[in-house]
Amino acid sequence: MYLRQITNREAGQRLDRYLCKLLPMAGTGFLHKMLRKKNITLNGKKAEGHEKLTAGDQIALYFAQETLHKFMGHQPLEAAETSAASKISATGEYLAAYKAYPGIKIIYENTHILLADKPVGILTQKAAPSDRSLNEWLIGYLLTQGEITEAELAACRPSVCNRLDRNTSGIVLCAKSVQGAQLFSSLLQNRTLHKYYQLYVKGTLQDSQLIEGYLTKDSRHNRVSIQPHSRANDSSLTKESYIRTHYRPLKAETDKTLVEVELLTGKPHQIRAHLAGIGHPLLGDYKYGDKNWNDYYKKTCQIRSQLLHACRVTFPELGPPFDDISGRTFQSGLPETFDRVSAQAARI
Repeated sequence: MYLRQITNREAGQRLDRYLCKLLPMAGTGFLHKMLRKKNITLNGKKAEGHEKLTAGDQIALYFAQETLHKFMGHQPLEAAETSAASKISATGEYLAAYKAYPGIKIIYENTHILLADKPVGILTQKAAPSDRSLNEWLIGYLLTQGEITEAELAACRPSVCNRLDRNTSGIVLCAKSVQGAQLFSSLLQNRTLHKYYQLYVKGTLQDSQLIEGYLTKDSRHNRVSIQPHSRANDSSLTKESYIRTHYRPLKAETDKTLVEVELLTGKPHQIRAHLAGIGHPLLGDYKYGDKNWNDYYKKTCQIRSQLLHACRVTFPELGPPFDDISGRTFQSGLPETFDRVSAQAARI
């Protein structure tokens, strides 16, 4: 018999989904058969699989050791050394990422969530197997703090829940538990978490405005285009997404304006392409922006990426276990690059 006690981090998910993570090599049909035959029990009783797990629940698996290892994805005994080396390698990757990124600050954290302040130059999620990202940093941090064990990672893997471009800085939402992941999934899907960005754009903006459009993505060139009207009837186009962006000018300078944007829909490159589409590209953005203007600030202020910062998030009213963040706002200060360009005006 193999016993597993549910931790606070693992709580909140359905039993059958937990079992699929714990026993990734077993099919769902097999798992439900084992539940019916009481070869898998929950708190000593027969379970259906749809039960929601709570901290302290005990799951018992009445499997032969060989069967258990097979469905957990363990290597056979003759490959034990290789399996152990792989495990050490995976753990080492997380710890190495944590040590490699000392510049990542934690804005807020509780049992279920963590708000990280990401500097420019760090991926939020891997783009290639060899990459090192904020995801690995998060797990490395939790392992270092003793908040999670290697065994827990099999059925509950903390993760980043939203994506910022490598060269966008600011607040990233991270889930430490199943309930944390469920919370962020719900908030982002229902658009009840308010996300704000600050950025410098070319030219002068004087009035707040809501701009709308239809975005299509060219995955091959990692580029998006935005049109004011839908072209859904054009069969040659890929799927388009309706987008909404609200901006508010904060400070007009000689050749640029500091702007705050609320992202009402969240699509790749939405802010960058949308502002460029109305004639006010982001400073430092070579993909959608003004090359000569960017080159001037690159030479005079060493600006090597777009000045786009996820500066603030505001949570809606929430009940337990999220009372501590209910209705609260969390902020990240602007990087020093914003101060560097503030007094500078392009003379081109």
